[in-house]
Amino acid sequence: MTTTSRTGEVVVHSDADVLAAATAARLITALADAQAARGSASVVLTGGGTGIAILEQVRRSPARDAVDWARLDVFWGDDRFVPADDPERNEKQAREALLDHVPVDPARVHAMAPSDGEFGDDPDAAAADYARVLAATATDGDVPAFDVMILGLGGEGHTASIFPGTPAAHETERSVVAVRDCPKPPPTRVSLTFPAIRRATEVWLVTTGAAKAEAVAAAHRGAGEIELPVAGARGTERTRWLLDTDAAAELPWSRHV
Repeated sequence: MTTTSRTGEVVVHSDADVLAAATAARLITALADAQAARGSASVVLTGGGTGIAILEQVRRSPARDAVDWARLDVFWGDDRFVPADDPERNEKQAREALLDHVPVDPARVHAMAPSDGEFGDDPDAAAADYARVLAATATDGDVPAFDVMILGLGGEGHTASIFPGTPAAHETERSVVAVRDCPKPPPTRVSLTFPAIRRATEVWLVTTGAAKAEAVAAAHRGAGEIELPVAGARGTERTRWLLDTDAAAELPWSRHV
């Protein structure tokens, strides 16, 4: 089922597996279309079970080579500030799920620095460096106009690593920040902020499960972005909520799903 609300387009799939496969197909099409129009494309990846399942489905798709992987810029919405080989790293998971299996240009894969990288155990320096990366790849302003940004969300309403009521939720100037004392481990992250997220042409909010249903419904009831950060994630041209039936269960039209 697809419907439209004031928070964006809502697409509901029957279960998590169908959602991952359908989103993978959408992503391949969106990136191929962007490359056909401009010669290159950009995507912002997320972690988590659903985010990585989407990448695995892209890898398995017979249509995956409709994307010219050498002409794709890859970014992340956030990452855990842990060592590079830590299984918690979104980058590591994405490489294992997809990026190690397609001919991406290593210079166009823009990972956030890990805690054992060139900035050592300094997440503020890592965040400042990623802001420089964004500015260097942007053609207008300090942040690229990403073609597609994929974001997940937590049951309390966080997206990327912007948690309710935290300094990151109040940030209005910097594009990337260090996040400390996260309420879920690991406690230290590097994250894009609302000013960067809102530069994306399309923002896709992808989630599954009944534990996310209240946060999804609260966003569609008009909750504020400080108390429910996922409500502040939107694209310049399109905001798309990609849900399974459990995550959509508390939406007012869920009885029609």
